[in-house]
Amino acid sequence: MGSLAEFPWTTRVWLARYPWRRVHPTPWSPLRKPPAESRVALGSSAGLSAPGQPPFSQSVLGGDSSFRLIPDSVPVASLHESHRSESFDHSGIEQDRNLALPLDRLHELVAQGRIGSAAPRHLSFMGSITAPGRLIRDSAPQAAAALVADQVDLALFVPV
Repeated sequence: MGSLAEFPWTTRVWLARYPWRRVHPTPWSPLRKPPAESRVALGSSAGLSAPGQPPFSQSVLGGDSSFRLIPDSVPVASLHESHRSESFDHSGIEQDRNLALPLDRLHELVAQGRIGSAAPRHLSFMGSITAPGRLIRDSAPQAAAALVADQVDLALFVPV
């Protein structure tokens, strides 16, 4: 795990003064069936988009709160990253998109019988949203509705 000392002083000051929002209680639901019988969707905050989808906007004040539905069949290497944060090293994700949306690993787990099936679509959000009101009010319920429509039993979110 990194240290705040690794960030430039301007970022450290910003992080110290940012009014972090607490979500309580943490929303969750117990598993209703074992993973080997479950349909699994992935989610990421890496700002990934599939070919033909628009990238996340870098100019929305407070962060782009939209999301992208990533088809399960998309080659992971074809995903485009448009995460706006300069607070982390993007080179790992550039080399292997599975670090941010592990579709290949999910498919391996399905092939091994450890996961029942992969959802037909997965979720991608932009991280570093400093004004999360639109995300909570608009995007999150729409994303949840997509998971329900896809009959997802379990969602694994990969924060970036």
